[in-house]
Amino acid sequence: MTRVYTVASGKGGTGKTMTVVNLGTALALLGKKTVILDADIGMANLGLVLGLERTNITLHEVLAGEAEVSQAVYELPTGLKVVPSGISLRGFQGADPDRLQFVMSELVKDADYVIIDAPAGINKDGVIPLAIADEVLLVVNPELSSMLDAAKVEAVIDIVGGTLGGIVLNRVPPYRASQTVQSIGQVMNAPVLAVIPEDSNVRTATAFKTPVVIRYPESPASRGYKALAARLSGEKFDQAQQQNMPPAHPLLSPKKESFVERLTRSVFGDI
Repeated sequence: MTRVYTVASGKGGTGKTMTVVNLGTALALLGKKTVILDADIGMANLGLVLGLERTNITLHEVLAGEAEVSQAVYELPTGLKVVPSGISLRGFQGADPDRLQFVMSELVKDADYVIIDAPAGINKDGVIPLAIADEVLLVVNPELSSMLDAAKVEAVIDIVGGTLGGIVLNRVPPYRASQTVQSIGQVMNAPVLAVIPEDSNVRTATAFKTPVVIRYPESPASRGYKALAARLSGEKFDQAQQQNMPPAHPLLSPKKESFVERLTRSVFGDI
């Protein structure tokens, strides 16, 4: 039976999209048929961080009734399937969020896991992903403002009849891990499923449009994401799976750099 998770957050910048990308990749490496979908149709960046920003058909076209769901699914070398949203304003204007339920009904036909990257915060477009998932995973940073915003999303999940499966604490300094877990327990009514440490390798991997679990499989953040995948799937990573990981290189064939890519290089440098 397909399991659908929506990954949400109370504010932008928590690392929600990175959680979707790396959790989805980790599940795919465990042999699970996994699809990740960018439901943030207004501020989409899931495809951007995976090098899929140049695709002609995205979720925008599907939601506009201009393409079939299968045409917007792209499979990466890891086996992970991605449904990106477009980055154009024209595509956003033509997309009908109410068609997302139809899209999901198609995706679950051939998947073990579908992971939805929901819009950050509380808005109309973000309600549907919260309601249609089996469970919602809330990505929270070790900051009071992030926790309070997440608590508001928790209230919305309850209002729409969704289920909060747990908390993913992200970007946690090692010396604050236990303290943060205790603090979140005082604010949220859900278990902490994973603690992802603050890790500069995540930014480096993002600059190369590669999940950190691929580029730096033994980094602290990678171990956290893989532990989350193992917990959700009931599986475990072993040495053989580590050795069978695809090489650490960009997921798609090299292309002439776009403006966005050049901007990324200027920020992060040639690492």
